[in-house]
Amino acid sequence: MPDGQKRVLATEAALAFIEEIRLDHPDILFHQSGGCCDGSSPMCYPADDYIVGDHDVRLGEIGGVPVYISGSQFEVWKHTQLIIDVVPGRGGMFSLDNGRERRFLTRSRLFSGGEACAVPARN
Repeated sequence: MPDGQKRVLATEAALAFIEEIRLDHPDILFHQSGGCCDGSSPMCYPADDYIVGDHDVRLGEIGGVPVYISGSQFEVWKHTQLIIDVVPGRGGMFSLDNGRERRFLTRSRLFSGGEACAVPARN
């Protein structure tokens, strides 16, 4: 974790949406999508339906829910803090936010020069 800064945060709206989803799916996780079909959305899955890969990096937790990113994508974004938010729209095809007329969205900010970036452990 960079000098006390978390690698992943969530807005109040995202935390409330996570709690709503957990009413139906108590044990969930996020995996930051790398593009392709669902753009770069944070994908929300039932924890037992998603296999975290050996090269995935755990960025931290939001609302008690773990957030992962692929190792190759982490290499590109390692100087970036992710902020999970909610906006109107449809979620990713397999993401638990789909069909709820709101979806998770990743916002970001670069860590400043004074925020040394420690590399989190893989998976």
